[in-house]
Formats: sequence, C-alpha cells, structure tokens
Amino acid sequence: MKLLFDLFPVILFFVSYKLSSGNIFLATGVTIAASVAQIIWLKARHKPVEPMLWFSTALVTIMGSATLYFHNQAFIMWKPTLLYWGFALALLLSQAIWRKNLIRKVLEQQMTLPEPVWLKLNRAWAAFFVFMGALNLLVAYRFSESIWVNFKLFGGMGLMLLFVIVQGMVLSRYLPDQTDTPPSAE
Repeated sequence: MKLLFDLFPVILFFVSYKLSSGNIFLATGVTIAASVAQIIWLKARHKPVEPMLWFSTALVTIMGSATLYFHNQAFIMWKPTLLYWGFALALLLSQAIWRKNLIRKVLEQQMTLPEPVWLKLNRAWAAFFVFMGALNLLVAYRFSESIWVNFKLFGGMGLMLLFVIVQGMVLSRYLPDQTDTPPSAE
C-alpha cells in the first residue's frame, strides 16, 4: 500500500497526461496538487512525513511551477533527474561526512550484513541513482515527450524493480539459510 501511496503523483501524472491527449501542463498541475495533498493527508492523520517525500514534493512544486510559469516542459522533465541525483548525493554525503549509511538505516531491521557489504550497497544505490538521472535526461532529450512520459512511469519502475531483484540475489548469500533451522519436535 505504501508503494501505491508513494507512486500516487507519478500515476496521476501519467493518467492525466494520457486522458488530456498529451497536455503536459495539465499533468504537471495535477502532480503538484497530488504531491501537496499527500503531505496534507499525512499531517491530517498525524503521521510523519518522510524526508524523501518532503524533498520530492519540494522538487515537483518548484520544477512544476517553473514549467507552468514559463510554459516550458523542460523543467518538469528535469525533475526526476534532480530527484535521483539528490538521492545519490544524500547517500554519498551521509556516508562521507556523517559516517551514516542511509541504506543500512533503512534495511538493517530486515537483514544483518558485514560492514563492507553495507558500504558497497550504499555505493551501488548511489551509482544506480546517478545512472537513472542520466538516463532520464537521455530519454527526455532524445525521444518524444510521449515516450518520456511512458518511460517516467514504466521504464523507471521497471529498472528500479530489476535493480532491487539483482540486489536481492547478491545479498541472498548473506542471509541465513532457512533450511538450516532444526525441525520442530512433535
């Protein structure tokens, strides 16, 4: 359910773009409203707003407003790149400056890994986000707006899912083998 909540603005962007016959300005306005509505919804329910959601909402509001004000879709097309690169920067800087591994902080409740593996995992995610940001720009500037909109939802999600699956396969060697548990005494 959280995944659907997180993807809500992206899905609404895609749907409103398609239903409006490619009106990226309408889709941008819908996305800004949906992003702000997410924060209002969480605040009204006295739930915490994660830093990632604050960052994403700020970016979509700034870049989306610039898109609407200047009537130039380039601003909203840059938003995913800035988001991905912001994530990469946060992962690398938190590790380098504060010695905090953000990936570890998110995943350590689910798994125990040796410290060098946590460091590699943090770097792998940072590299993935740098790649995704560059790929977004490549698609935005080399292909049509409609292809970029499709890529934003399906390509981005597909590549993220593929990356998570590969990470899972790599990390599986560090997880306890479930077959090692002794049979229960009956």
